Amino acid sequence: MEPIRVGIIGQGRSGRDIHGAHLSTDPRYRIVAVADALADRRARAMREYGCEAHADAAALFARKDIDLIVNSSFSFQHVPLTLAALKTGHHVLCEKPLASTAKNVDRMIAASKRAGKVLAVFQQSRYAPYFVEIQRVIASGVLGRIVQISIQFNGFSRRWDWQTLREYDGGNLLNTGPHPLDQALVLFGEGTPEVWCRMDRTEEGSWGDAENHVKLLLSGKGHPTIDLEISSCCTHPTAMYRVYGSRGGLQATGDSAEWTWFDPAAAPTQRLVREPLAQPDGTPAYCGESLPWQTGKWPAVQPAAAAASGYTPAAPPTSMSATLYGMLFRTLREGAPLEITPQQVRRQMAVIEDCQRQNPSIYPPARGKAR
Repeated sequence: MEPIRVGIIGQGRSGRDIHGAHLSTDPRYRIVAVADALADRRARAMREYGCEAHADAAALFARKDIDLIVNSSFSFQHVPLTLAALKTGHHVLCEKPLASTAKNVDRMIAASKRAGKVLAVFQQSRYAPYFVEIQRVIASGVLGRIVQISIQFNGFSRRWDWQTLREYDGGNLLNTGPHPLDQALVLFGEGTPEVWCRMDRTEEGSWGDAENHVKLLLSGKGHPTIDLEISSCCTHPTAMYRVYGSRGGLQATGDSAEWTWFDPAAAPTQRLVREPLAQPDGTPAYCGESLPWQTGKWPAVQPAAAAASGYTPAAPPTSMSATLYGMLFRTLREGAPLEITPQQVRRQMAVIEDCQRQNPSIYPPARGKAR
């Protein structure tokens, strides 16, 4: 089977270090050409990939020997360049953020349908091994009803690049946020969440005008509360994930997870007592019992815990990029449906817009949204 012929827009941290690094080693794809305004990056791409290079993305769109355009341009260019690529008859894989408004996602979806071409989004963290494992534990039911999920993509860092600028669609929510927000909305489930958000920008941490601290709550009847932080102001980050359930809980980092639960059938039988509780000697007592706790761990799940819960650990993971590009290959060559759709990502953009509306000190209402 012929490899998918690829043109990459941009040879920066994403275009070269993520997409180029993977595609140059994946036999299902062949990099035909790249576009970058910087001459040294074009020269490097020609050496590393054995491809052609152009100074302008329009040159990629004019080529008929390219099947797929990977749009890893500046964030604010994602919409116009994706629309142009679709119009010229190319499939598109667009980096995150797909857009900055739900309306622009609608435009991109409509353009994809008119062209009869695939519009995919590089939300590779949907395939993060820790996230796949968290979903498996939740789906097993051992934690009971999920009450709250706390997610922290936190650390302490200072930035002075273009991703600190609102005019470039920078800031923590549009830059880092698409990864944890995509995961959060998967765990939230179907439907439109109620959104509460507070943003901040520390003068010592960001040389631009966009936020470097985000606190976001998603809630809704019949859904767990999602407590999401994306902060560059946290010197003591804790677990990336904490899941609160009616029968137990889970905590996870990017490399490991541990969960603890009890089986109600094996727990002591209790009944509601309205009278004051007392010790056998008549002194006051507090509710206390010894629950039969069980534990599980990933990547090394304890056999006894696995057997008791009916939980089966996932197979050894491949990289997130490899998994996403494998999915995309099946879509383009075999007609399989996309697993991550622009319609799903549209809900993410609607949440981000709501967050920005709630923070007018950083995102004034008059801010242009024409892109």
